[in-house]
Amino acid sequence: MIGPAFSKTSARELLRSVATLQIDVIADLACPWSFLGKKRLDDALAAVHGPSMVTWYPFQINPAMPGHGMPLEDYIARKFGDPVKLQPALDELVVAGREQGIDFRFDRITHVPNTLNAHRIMNLAEQQSADTSLLAESILRSFFAQGLDISDPGVLAELGAEAGLETTEILTTLEDERSKQIVLSQEAQVRQSGVTGVPDFLVNKRLFVIGPQRTENLVNVFDRVMFGEESDLPVSPTVH
Repeated sequence: MIGPAFSKTSARELLRSVATLQIDVIADLACPWSFLGKKRLDDALAAVHGPSMVTWYPFQINPAMPGHGMPLEDYIARKFGDPVKLQPALDELVVAGREQGIDFRFDRITHVPNTLNAHRIMNLAEQQSADTSLLAESILRSFFAQGLDISDPGVLAELGAEAGLETTEILTTLEDERSKQIVLSQEAQVRQSGVTGVPDFLVNKRLFVIGPQRTENLVNVFDRVMFGEESDLPVSPTVH
């Protein structure tokens, strides 16, 4: 349980004022828990009806992944050993995903990608003021529901175009070494701040929320940040 009981009135009604929620999302685009956390965040923001600004920051759960990725069987063997041990966690994700409208199709995934290119396109979308939430949703869904290779420039060009980016600019970005270094620098800063896993959410630079919290817990955090005792704190405590 996070903090005080979930209030149906305070956050949902008071956040209709001029107060703006600022959410820094730290996530990886091939992480199922990041997908689950993203959907719960979407629902929480919709529940409070207030103005919000969401910024995405990169984090690779497999930073040493080869650029061309790795066959799923090899990845599971290296990271988890016996695939049978992983099945209960996958079953749990399928159930949790279904509650959030996610159709996890792990049976369609044959290849685990390096996510650096996907993060680079997210960074481009941020710079261009494109719809980063839509793009993140498309990338995550393409991988987890369709099994697409989200490191492939062609796949990313198509997904980026759907979010309002120019195809030529996407491809140019993926050929530009500077975009790679920008994202790696951002990720290094995130890791230096102490982040070791994702998803995480920094709310108004005051509360740091770890993990894919349920929607009602996130709304409660929003309420605490905007109207509770934490509203005047310059440094964020951690919410688990």
